[in-house]
Amino acid sequence: MKSFAYYQQKLYIAQVDEKNNVIGKVERWQAHKKAVLHLGYTVVLTYKNQFVIQHRKHLVFNKYYDLSFSSHQIYKNQNLQTDLEAIYEGLEREWNIFKKDLIGIPKKKGQIYYKVKDPISVFSEHEIDIIYQADLKYLPNPNLDYCFGFELIDKEIFISGKSTFTKLAPWVFVLLKEKLIK
Repeated sequence: MKSFAYYQQKLYIAQVDEKNNVIGKVERWQAHKKAVLHLGYTVVLTYKNQFVIQHRKHLVFNKYYDLSFSSHQIYKNQNLQTDLEAIYEGLEREWNIFKKDLIGIPKKKGQIYYKVKDPISVFSEHEIDIIYQADLKYLPNPNLDYCFGFELIDKEIFISGKSTFTKLAPWVFVLLKEKLIK
């Protein structure tokens, strides 16, 4: 299983302060075990006025629903990836989506802060999460090593809170409260 190998890799992410200044790097699982404030991103995927909801297959908040996927900018050769470098890599890894499959470039919508303990693992999320939105030309073909599948939901229904998703990832509630998506 590819996701297992990916999750076993030793990767370093950006440790940040509350103003989102990078103050160092930290191994990703240590950051999640010790609730170290770090940088991450969420990409909200849309297809024909619908949100793509990912059913996560992950070590942190496994089996929760995400809007649409979340990950981290990582250090490569001592340099932190840009948001877009990390997003394009994540889209390919988790969704089999390439730049050519998007309508334009992902648009930055803002950022959120949250801290929450995963109730079923030893991990926590303590993150400044940069929110992006990207429009798809086609329905995605997710890599089932990283998710159990996906669903589409009308944007207005989801934003209004009338959806039937009961196990949303905690950061989804924050980005909805902050009204960062349309």
